Amino acid sequence: MTDFTLVDPKGWEYDLHSVYSAYIGYFQVHNIPWFERTWGHLFTSFEDFLAFSWPSITVTDAYTGRAHIVTRLNSIGAFLKMIKTRFGETLPQAPNILQVTPFETSARHLRNISDYATYKRMYSTLPAAVLAAQRVRVRAGDSKTIKELWAKRDKTYLALSFVWSERNEKSCLEFGYAAVRCAHMEASGHWPPIPDTNYRKGHYIVEEYVDKVINKHPPNQPWQYAFGESQMTPKSKLPQIVQAVISLTSPESETSSNSIVLVGYGTHAQLARLEEMKIKLPHNVLTIDIANFERSLYATGVRGVIPDPKTERPRTPSSTLTLESLLRTFQHQPHPPIQPRRSSASPNNSSSGGSNNRSPPSPLGPNFPQISLPITIPQCSLVNSGNDAFMALFAFQMLLDPSGTRVPTTKKGKSSSNQGNTMTNLNAMQAMNMMGPMAMGKSMPGMPVGLQGMPPIPMYGVPMMPGVPGMPMVAVNGGMGPMPVPPPGSPMLLPSLNNKNSSLRVRADSGSGKIQRPTSGYDLSGEFGQMGMSMKRVPSSGLLSGGPVGGGLRPASAGTQPQVNGAGGGLDGGVPGSLKERKSSFLDLEKRQRRNSALLR
Repeated sequence: MTDFTLVDPKGWEYDLHSVYSAYIGYFQVHNIPWFERTWGHLFTSFEDFLAFSWPSITVTDAYTGRAHIVTRLNSIGAFLKMIKTRFGETLPQAPNILQVTPFETSARHLRNISDYATYKRMYSTLPAAVLAAQRVRVRAGDSKTIKELWAKRDKTYLALSFVWSERNEKSCLEFGYAAVRCAHMEASGHWPPIPDTNYRKGHYIVEEYVDKVINKHPPNQPWQYAFGESQMTPKSKLPQIVQAVISLTSPESETSSNSIVLVGYGTHAQLARLEEMKIKLPHNVLTIDIANFERSLYATGVRGVIPDPKTERPRTPSSTLTLESLLRTFQHQPHPPIQPRRSSASPNNSSSGGSNNRSPPSPLGPNFPQISLPITIPQCSLVNSGNDAFMALFAFQMLLDPSGTRVPTTKKGKSSSNQGNTMTNLNAMQAMNMMGPMAMGKSMPGMPVGLQGMPPIPMYGVPMMPGVPGMPMVAVNGGMGPMPVPPPGSPMLLPSLNNKNSSLRVRADSGSGKIQRPTSGYDLSGEFGQMGMSMKRVPSSGLLSGGPVGGGLRPASAGTQPQVNGAGGGLDGGVPGSLKERKSSFLDLEKRQRRNSALLR
């Protein structure tokens, strides 16, 4: 073992011990009296078998993760050639030799094993090879390795988050963390972890910079910690607090991974920051980047088909989601991946409505998508370091166990105005998309008959308009605000298709005149039961009585649209334009009544 030679691991794929055991099994199956042959002494023991001097390296299997001492196929051929040359007998290549696929791609140390003592020393280095390969796998987001790590329930998963100053990169403004001790919970018989009660969490604000140093992109929000109480700490004490949190680690080892696993977004940058703060982290600590882990799950089809948050098209397998975008995916039920169509006798069968050529994925398959019910994400600001660490650990647990993970709850009065409103709108849109027309109140004027009489269902995060049960306060242009209700007898104004402020506009580039749906947070067609926009108002004595005589909604003629009369404030199409005209009509009617009464006298 004094020679130091590096070789490419490609081609080194036959386990050395399995070569010996394969030949012993071959002799037993075919009843070959190997102990009576002249070359039988080579198989008396594994130590005698190693006397041939086998060139070997250590690798880990890309599929199982186990470490092996492997040799090449030409070394086995040289061994058989030696038996034929020295003893004059030909041995075939034994079947059932364990063949592995090396996970390593870098050069490996070559060692010649000629005795059992050398093999034993080389065998003692296998745990270190497993640890080195495991660190690379976990850092790359290998889903199989991370799931096996979570299934053991013997690690402590720690999420760290820092907020640094934009002007001075060495000034830390906030520090937050969240941790879950799986070994302790497994020993106490409590599984899976509940974020509200089983997460260790904390948020620290540096008192020298609070309300003095404020970032702009994005603005920091130190007082918006939603899962506990923030604590003030001097700048000099912050490294000690971080070191105390990291002290949950087990002793450093060369052969086994640490009991703590660091999770988060951009863990490589966090390790660099910890080194700048002179905080020592054991080298055997595994680091999981949630972005890489989620991308690995999505590439294998486990998460189904998820639309891209920017293009609203199906994501590419190599795309990466931010923490906020990842949390949004939990609010929607993912679609299973589209399988290849089955072959049919006629190519026109796919157009028939009764046939379904899409084959669903098998539940027994390894890439069966984890379909789970949509959840409501708690309202919190992810710019806050404490919220960021807590939600990162929650997202990590959701990726591993989407059906058994409970949604955390925030404390009252801790939600941010910007981020809280954003999460509120997301939850409201999700509720309206799930309920559709059922989210509307009963006996609303102008609604179809099938929607009358339904009980009002409250919607999360959407204020209700007073006087109309179940009616959200959403303006016509998609903004939040009360919808005005005109008094009986007055015409109701509809949004003009030519109005720039209206959210319902006709596409100028298309001649079909299709209505372009709004891209804002609220879709009026979804809220109000898909109202027909090709309608115009006619004068009526009340609010949309619905009959042909009393007014209501009537189909507009082709090429026409309702327009606002600027002079009289009414609608074109027979509606009086001013109060003066209305008053004169009433006076004429009164004169006619007086004349009739005079004639009767």
